[in-house]
Amino acid sequence: MMHTEQGLLRLSIIVTLVLALFGIGFGLLSGSYSIVFDGIYALLDSSMTIVALLVARLITSSAGELSRARLVERFTMGFWHLEPMVLGLSGTMLIGASVYALINAIGSLMSGGRDLAFGTAIIYALIVVAVACAMAVYCTRANRRIRSGFVAMDAKSWLISAALTTALLIAFVFGWAIQGTGLEWMSPYVDPAILAIVCLIVIPVPIPTVRRALADILLVTPPDMKQHVDRVAQDIVTRHGFMGYRAYVARVGRGRQIELYFIVPTGEPPKRLEEWDAIRDEIGQQIGGEGPDRWLTIAFTTDLEWAE
Repeated sequence: MMHTEQGLLRLSIIVTLVLALFGIGFGLLSGSYSIVFDGIYALLDSSMTIVALLVARLITSSAGELSRARLVERFTMGFWHLEPMVLGLSGTMLIGASVYALINAIGSLMSGGRDLAFGTAIIYALIVVAVACAMAVYCTRANRRIRSGFVAMDAKSWLISAALTTALLIAFVFGWAIQGTGLEWMSPYVDPAILAIVCLIVIPVPIPTVRRALADILLVTPPDMKQHVDRVAQDIVTRHGFMGYRAYVARVGRGRQIELYFIVPTGEPPKRLEEWDAIRDEIGQQIGGEGPDRWLTIAFTTDLEWAE
């Protein structure tokens, strides 16, 4: 069960929620805003993972046993469009939370910093780094077979969490080490300084995901996908003596939407429907990727207006 997309997302939600509550509690106990931010970041991430899990269930159920449910009947074109929306929203919210924390960290630095219990903070950081690294490795390995955008985003979030908490750990160890020395005056600045540094590192990470999601939402045609469809269509035109074709290609989340219109010469001898279907099967095999995530429409017409 844990080797499926939904199973991995459920596991991630449970672990993230536990770590989020653990982080917020430890942050308040130690007086560390960076730990509180770490917990809030995890809580925000888990909420978006819950939404991702719901969307993943909708996408898989639309092609399965729930395909006749009322909700699916209202979305006859499928639920692929929800995936880039969720990924884009998740990335945007993570960026927003990081920017907000960065502003607070700068404000704290300008006001003299804050004191915290470094021993408690170190214990927290060690536990979270171990858990986050384990989850990142587990999700990444499992996703080699699943190839889910949601799981990939979740694995990236675990890596971010591990890197973020590692930075906190280094800072807390430094703060603990300078106690009772001539550098102890730096202690109040350790927490806001490391929070600011971590935010500057974290902010750019979700940007590629947001950019990809925005391209999917706007139905931007992927060049490699279009080139592949063009090669297949041109080969069909040449071998069957068609006058030309029109190809419309888009990627929406995990879904691939392909529409092909072939321009047939007028006055051609009529073909049986089985022959046209055989040509469609030939095109589908050459395009590849047959399955519930491929939406392939193939039409033949003598009127160019129907293809444009």
